Amino acid sequence: MTVRVSLIAPAMNAALREARFDDAGPVELPPTGLDPLCLAPRVRVVSSPSGRCRATAEALRLPSYAVEPALAGCATGRWRGRRLDELTVEEPASVAAWLTDPGAAPHGGESLRELRARVAEWMEGLGSGTLCAVAEPDVIRAAVAHALGAPEEVFWRLDVRPLSRTTLSGRAGRWNLLLDGRIS
Repeated sequence: MTVRVSLIAPAMNAALREARFDDAGPVELPPTGLDPLCLAPRVRVVSSPSGRCRATAEALRLPSYAVEPALAGCATGRWRGRRLDELTVEEPASVAAWLTDPGAAPHGGESLRELRARVAEWMEGLGSGTLCAVAEPDVIRAAVAHALGAPEEVFWRLDVRPLSRTTLSGRAGRWNLLLDGRIS
């Protein structure tokens, strides 16, 4: 039983551009627009619950997607709605801990270690078939790190660009990674 998962990063929006812990605001599509993503009838389609991911799924004309709670971005507690540059000035030690210690959650939300465990549990429970998922960049980082068995410290070294697609395929806990670029 093999599963193939295409993880699509959401389109740019103001919160993503400002490095704000939020998903508010409309997504910004490239000036040329996007071609519809062609999906076979047997492909399951899911989206993170975030507004940015759901808007991206709709803009891509993905067929009747389901919202998947396990794909929610990292819960950032009291930092929600705040910009990273502001927090770096106001709480430099807290931000430094969050960026260097995967077990730290100075915002009172979820640690990156907890995020990775949640995403790993979702991945390992997928079964077989093909899945297309619109997910937040931090979820995609966690999925790739889990798939490769990479150390926790690799999380911040993975660059997930807006509207990029990362494909993972696996069976019995063994994953392969295909880097196949932008979808626009």
